[in-house]
Amino acid sequence: MMQTTERIASTASERYLLMYMVGVLVIITSLVIVFFVVFQKRKNKLLLDKIKQQQEFEEEIAQAQTETQEQTLKNVGWELHDNVGQLLSFANMQLSILKMQVGDELKDKFKDTTEALSQSLHEVRQLSRTLNNEVILNVGFEKSISNELKRLKKMKFASAELKVFGDKIEFKNRKHEIIIFRILQEFLSNSVKYSEAENLTVTLNYTKECLAITAEDDGIGFGVNTVKKGAGLLNMKSRANLVNANLNITSQPNEGVKMVINYPFD
Repeated sequence: MMQTTERIASTASERYLLMYMVGVLVIITSLVIVFFVVFQKRKNKLLLDKIKQQQEFEEEIAQAQTETQEQTLKNVGWELHDNVGQLLSFANMQLSILKMQVGDELKDKFKDTTEALSQSLHEVRQLSRTLNNEVILNVGFEKSISNELKRLKKMKFASAELKVFGDKIEFKNRKHEIIIFRILQEFLSNSVKYSEAENLTVTLNYTKECLAITAEDDGIGFGVNTVKKGAGLLNMKSRANLVNANLNITSQPNEGVKMVINYPFD
């Protein structure tokens, strides 16, 4: 009888010991899991913070570069308008004086030179306006694009057309207006230098949610996946990111280049 009682007591003790060990194991496992979860959350938070800081740093760098470029363009615009413009005006005036001092048989020979100087002076002044962001803001977004297309058409294109659809919505942030214009200007500049195109088209489509901008030429195009990404393309992408716009460029050899920008109003 005593042996049976001792055996029962021993069995109960072993059961309690087992339950105690299981309990301890469960607690330790739970602590490990909690520690692991907390560690992972903290690790993920640190990674997200690092990524966010890196993005903010890159945005600050891009913003600083954009502001520096804008100031540089403004200075160049002033130099063109004030200095180069004055020199061309002076040369044109001197040529007119010289023309009055020669005989009638020589006056016709001055005609082409006079017209070339006058046209050069006009082009310099037009270019100086597109480089100055204050002038762009005063003139307006659509008018600035139209003026740029007219200037380029005179330079080399058979046609350079602006099409506008939808009800116009003003930019809430005027800096964004300048940045979007500079992206378009970069595209048009590349068309002048590389495309061998004859026709340019810029389309503005206003909706309640966004402004969809399409710019395209009918030039020689290029392979998007094979061409080396130059500073111009990277610059356009960087500027688009600054204003939360989506930029996409498509092209095929001998099929021209098309750029689409979707700029959200909100």
